[in-house]
Amino acid sequence: MRLFVALEISTEVRERIGQMISQWKRLEPAPRWVSAENLHVTLKFIGEAQPSALPAIQEALAGIREQDPVDLEFCGAGFFPGTRRPAVLWIGVRSSPNLAPLAQRIDNALTAATGVAAETRAFLPHLTIARFKEPRLAPALSARLAAFGNKSLGSFSVRHFQLVESKLRPGGAEYTTVRSFPFVSGHPPQGNFS
Repeated sequence: MRLFVALEISTEVRERIGQMISQWKRLEPAPRWVSAENLHVTLKFIGEAQPSALPAIQEALAGIREQDPVDLEFCGAGFFPGTRRPAVLWIGVRSSPNLAPLAQRIDNALTAATGVAAETRAFLPHLTIARFKEPRLAPALSARLAAFGNKSLGSFSVRHFQLVESKLRPGGAEYTTVRSFPFVSGHPPQGNFS
């Protein structure tokens, strides 16, 4: 099983970003554009895990708690590693101060309980919307991104994170939520251990 932990995007923001992706895709069809239903903010990429490890992973995640929900705002766009050789096009995420500690708690819990490798890079919240096969940027898309600036695409609060399975298919990745975990204190976990 290929697994990761993520925050779901609200329906309103998902639709707004999906419309934007459709417009930008017409300007630059070459990248692999992420479908709107696959949009998420990754908190921890676990990678390949044996099904027998799933109960320990779920138990570790069920113990994660925060005092307050996480507030998210989606605004601006950019590239990894940069505009000269773009590999990933992303939408920026502004968040309440508790997002990075939540991601760190998830990382620590999984490392301690299951031996999942600890993160070595600083947590940088973002929403991947395209991956480039060739590190080049069409002038039309470059101009559109410059005009887009730091425009807000919406905001919302989240109280749950998801354990997601990713299945690689010829048409792209297919994501299935294995389990949703409420992380705000006083909210019991949803679903069953399996």
